[in-house]
Amino acid sequence: MTLAEKPRAVRTDPPITTKPDVPRVRKSRSILVYISYFWLIATIVLAAFADLLPLASYSVPVGRPRQPPQFGSLDLLLGTDRLGRSMLSRSVHGAQVSLLIGAIAGLIGSAVGSCIGLLGGYFRKRLDSVVRLLSDTMLAFPPLILLMALTAVLTPGLRTLLLGLSVLIIPSFIRLARANTLAWAVREFVVAARNMGAGHGRIMIKEILPNVAPPLLAYLPIVMAALIVAEGSLSFLGLGIPPPTPSWGGMISDGKENIATAPHMVFVPAAIIFCTVFSLNQVGDHLRARFDRTMRD
Repeated sequence: MTLAEKPRAVRTDPPITTKPDVPRVRKSRSILVYISYFWLIATIVLAAFADLLPLASYSVPVGRPRQPPQFGSLDLLLGTDRLGRSMLSRSVHGAQVSLLIGAIAGLIGSAVGSCIGLLGGYFRKRLDSVVRLLSDTMLAFPPLILLMALTAVLTPGLRTLLLGLSVLIIPSFIRLARANTLAWAVREFVVAARNMGAGHGRIMIKEILPNVAPPLLAYLPIVMAALIVAEGSLSFLGLGIPPPTPSWGGMISDGKENIATAPHMVFVPAAIIFCTVFSLNQVGDHLRARFDRTMRD
């Protein structure tokens, strides 16, 4: 056997039988997030089944006026207002108004603003200039003045509040949707879809919208919190839902004159608004950290 015919030694490595031990990264969650979810779920459930709860009507007196919170009776658990009506019953039924206005106005305003921002960020050029001018003009107008003007021209009520609050949040969603669309419209998969002959509508709906929607939906609870505060402010000024239908802001307005002798008439609805707004902000921050890809890329 010559040197050229001498077989070469083949190196064999032992097979790998175990996988590398990579420690799992655990993300710590604040207890406030769980408490916020619980508060919001409980508030929504109570508001949805308010008519089935063993509570007195929100318009019928159940005791002496301005009674402080006391145990022994469910209707008197949070005290009574200046007419002797149950504060608990009015708080539960007031949640229907405040949450309904915040949810519906938030959904309408976010849908309209997101569509306008998506179109402006995708087509750019003159359309983008018009969209930016529209959003800047709407943001420059004082929100409270706009709401007061609408309620002065139109009849104060649920429809007027929904219209005014929806218009109020449209420019915020225009700017947010436009900024996200500008970032995603230049990605490789969008350019590839355009080169393959996909139309503008398919690219916006199939390629860009699924990536733009998560941050917009994560921002929605924060906007709903601001809308609940705005509704409470209008009701406090007497421009909200007319009585006897209760709302949290209207309850604060009814009790402001008796804050020295019956502080529960103000602090009870104010505490409910605070807990709800705080919970919505906590949930919004959690959803944004969970679903917004721009915070992880």
